[in-house]
Amino acid sequence: MNDNVQDQAEVLRFLGDPASHRGRKVQRIDTHAASVFLAGDRVLKVKRAVRFPFLDYSTLEQRKAACEAELAVNAPYAPQIYLRVLPITRERDGSLAIGGSGDAVEWAVEMRRFDETRTLDRIAGEIDEALADALGRAVAAAHAKAPRVEAARWIEALGSYIDEHVEAFAEHPEIFSLAEAEALARASRAAYARIVPLLRERGARGLIRRIHGDLHLGNIVVIDGKPVLFDAIEFSDIIASGDVLYDLAFLLMDLLERGLPQPANIVLNRYLTETHRIEDLDALATLPFFLSMRAAIRAKVTVARMGRTPAKERAEIARATQAYFAFALRAIAPPGPKIIAVGGLSGTGKSLLARQLAADILPMPGAVIVRSDVERKLLFGVVETDKLPREAYAVAASERVYAVVLDKARRILAAGHSAIIDAVFAQPQERASFAAAAKSAHVPWHGLFLTADLAIRLARVGGRGPDASDADAGVARAQERYELGALDWAPIDASGTPAETLRRARQALA
Repeated sequence: MNDNVQDQAEVLRFLGDPASHRGRKVQRIDTHAASVFLAGDRVLKVKRAVRFPFLDYSTLEQRKAACEAELAVNAPYAPQIYLRVLPITRERDGSLAIGGSGDAVEWAVEMRRFDETRTLDRIAGEIDEALADALGRAVAAAHAKAPRVEAARWIEALGSYIDEHVEAFAEHPEIFSLAEAEALARASRAAYARIVPLLRERGARGLIRRIHGDLHLGNIVVIDGKPVLFDAIEFSDIIASGDVLYDLAFLLMDLLERGLPQPANIVLNRYLTETHRIEDLDALATLPFFLSMRAAIRAKVTVARMGRTPAKERAEIARATQAYFAFALRAIAPPGPKIIAVGGLSGTGKSLLARQLAADILPMPGAVIVRSDVERKLLFGVVETDKLPREAYAVAASERVYAVVLDKARRILAAGHSAIIDAVFAQPQERASFAAAAKSAHVPWHGLFLTADLAIRLARVGGRGPDASDADAGVARAQERYELGALDWAPIDASGTPAETLRRARQALA
């Protein structure tokens, strides 16, 4: 059999025939590089006999290798989806068979079908705090298993994308402003030059890895209530390589561009908490470039669809392209950072308020939260929700915790990102240390101190589920004896609903 497009068409017709799947209805989905056949609970994905600058599937051997690579890359992310590579065979009677005994004339990745209506791009409006938190955990877990790769080639390729985008945008003057495209390129080149030394250092630390590479909402599905990553890049070692934060930035950009800043902020904060790498705080300096680059790539890919899209749909393609391009321009020129401290006795709602405020605080995707309760658990090497013994709350231990909190906040600010510190701040010296750290960083700062009477605080700490805070009714009563000293922070009445507290906090910050 000649290995060409015409011959592959016979295989694709065969796979699209319900008779090939025991009479089950077949749905066929074609992309630029693959044909996917959905029949019952089984999926078969065939690489199309095509050649592009970034991939070559023009021979049977290349397509088999690509199927094997897809399985190897994706099975660690989604073992419940990716099953095996199957041959499409020519039997002795000349007929075709799926996984038969004859010679292989094509290869397919066999997958277990999932509910396509549960990919995150289709249920974006359902991404609540719990799902966003689970998403941050899932990406952190995937990156923990991702193998290291050689960094220099990827760093060089990353810089080359800037010029590629300039060329692509210039081909569509009806969509892209030449002046804005040149401005984006200048800002991107300057940002890239600034972060190259940091990227080289992260490469030496093993933080440039074999990543997912295409981590947008359409490639994440909810199965049994949990987010599952799938369809990772397998056709290009360079495109599938990158800094772990570059991988995360694709997901953050997609959430932000869809108008979901709160989930994006939760994903970032959960990811940083799960990895608890101090280096990632320093690397927040890369986020403006990474977010902008991811959006620019989406603009380039989206506008490339214009030529093969029916005329009546081109206006929507143009709108989507311009939205990505506008995002890239915003992301590459972030505002300066600021720092906010949220203090108050246990049960006043500090952590909830910090989470609610964080998404509002630029640069994108919102402030990084440094929570003393979480840092204490990390310091003592226990799971976030494990209860610590009393000695972990001794004065010396608390002083160490506050020192760690302030150090992390300084690193976040030095990286050009904003921070929110969530801690009791009952001692005047603790508040003074925060103010001194903020002033030394030369950034705007605000201190909010939440108040509520004992009865309210007791009810709240008694009604908590699993949480990083160990505060209980005994702790809340003991805190009534604290000598807070002179409070020069904005007092926030937190005795009402969370929405009322948030409104008062925003008014104080304004």
